[in-house]
Amino acid sequence: MAPPALNAGELEARLTGLHADSYGWALSCCDWNDAEAEDVVQTTYVKVLSGQARWSGRSTFRTWLFGVVRLTALERRRREASLRRRADRAETDGSAAPTATAAPDEAVLAAERARRLRQALDELPDRQREVVHLVFYQGLTVSEAGEVMGVSVGSARTHYHRGKQRLKTLLAEDDR
Repeated sequence: MAPPALNAGELEARLTGLHADSYGWALSCCDWNDAEAEDVVQTTYVKVLSGQARWSGRSTFRTWLFGVVRLTALERRRREASLRRRADRAETDGSAAPTATAAPDEAVLAAERARRLRQALDELPDRQREVVHLVFYQGLTVSEAGEVMGVSVGSARTHYHRGKQRLKTLLAEDDR
């Protein structure tokens, strides 16, 4: 049975309640680039509030929303790659703004650990990184993460298990 259609106020309330988690997931999908993540979340909200993306009730609202965030980030990445290819073909000046990465604050141990974990996560294959992030940081089940990613539960479990094992190895190597 499909859930009743949500009115604009209900949609806005749900989006507001999930904003921090949605932004965290968008950061992960955008390689931790704040500006890109903000754009992805904003575009996702526009899609949801305008009716371009509609929740059917086949999954939880949160799981569905994370799927919309993921697809929006992928669309953005493809669009930017296409623009870069066009610019290269047109032989523009070729100057691309380098992506700035914030240097970790060496004085804060927690920041260093977060940096090491983020670096280890970045070394995982995409699907392993996505499922680990969704389960660890967003509190989804492996099954829900599989829905967000558009893969079977078995595949999500395999990626999750391999991702945890690889993280353990990478972090252990860092400790040496």
